[in-house]
Amino acid sequence: MHSLLSLTSANLKSFSRDRAAMFWTLAFPLVFILLFGAIFSGGTSRFTVGWVDGDGSSSSKALKSNPALTDVFTLQAYAGDDEAIAAMKQGDVRAVLVIPQGFEAAVKSAGTVQGGAALPITVYTDPSNQQVSGIITGIVASLVGGFNQAASGRLPVLSLETQAVQSQAITAVAYLVPSILAMALMQLGLFSAIPIVEQRESLILKRIAATPIKRRTFIAANVITRLLIGLIQAVVILAVAQVVFGITLLGNPVVFAGIVVLGALTFIALGYVVASFAPTEDAASQMVSILQFPLMFLSGIFFALESLPQFLRGVAAFMPLTYLGDALRQVMVGGTPFVPLGVGAGILGVWLVGCFLISARFFRWQ
Repeated sequence: MHSLLSLTSANLKSFSRDRAAMFWTLAFPLVFILLFGAIFSGGTSRFTVGWVDGDGSSSSKALKSNPALTDVFTLQAYAGDDEAIAAMKQGDVRAVLVIPQGFEAAVKSAGTVQGGAALPITVYTDPSNQQVSGIITGIVASLVGGFNQAASGRLPVLSLETQAVQSQAITAVAYLVPSILAMALMQLGLFSAIPIVEQRESLILKRIAATPIKRRTFIAANVITRLLIGLIQAVVILAVAQVVFGITLLGNPVVFAGIVVLGALTFIALGYVVASFAPTEDAASQMVSILQFPLMFLSGIFFALESLPQFLRGVAAFMPLTYLGDALRQVMVGGTPFVPLGVGAGILGVWLVGCFLISARFFRWQ
């Protein structure tokens, strides 16, 4: 029994001294609990939706103030379909709801003996973001169904018609592919910190600093290597998406390549920031893990930003992965933007310059 207790005590001491094991066993599950708890306990999602009132009647105005819409949608009025759709393509609204002329007459005819063709309520959605489109379409469909129930079993008075803002058919996989590429570029850059810290711990960086090789040449070689890997990742992901799922690049290939390069450089620079402050390889690994999971789950690449609590949306608006994923989605599948492409590229550029300056100031060779 004494031997058993002694060995158990020794194992517990060994485990408690292994910081990496402690993190992955105890802290990592807590990160997930707190992260997903914050995401899924944020209350009702809100979406900014364009509102086009083609009827201009008291019934359509009453519909605009219906709690079924106002509790979920922030309705932005537009004069016509074209203006609202243009705003949607600029990222000002997530969808467009069009109330056609004759809405009031159709509503007042509910439950009468004579019936006719159901009046279509049109919803313009972004097929590249099926999560958001599905939620918005479902809410409007429920509202249309409520009006039709007033017909007391007779012909429906309203119908739901959905229209895509793009001519190409977009699948859920098409939305996922840019997200996967953004995640891959993020991990490529962040994990560049670990071998750098390992080389510093083993005194390789100290020895290199004593050779005729210039330090900037060594750093440039590492950055170029990671950048080439990032470009290869992009080509491979695009090739697999096209061969397996029939997804083609809708945007300009040069712009796409530029976004990939900018995104890769931004996260490589962030990786060097981690390397600048991580004292050991284990610490670098833990810092990277702590960074990557909030980046993945709060940046809108897998969850719609509207599903987040309001305070987390502010966090998402600060994250570089939010803008990389959004830019790739715009270029690759023509998705409606979170911000215009130029703005997103500019924010990534700010992150790149900021991380470069921080790492240049605090990076240590030994």
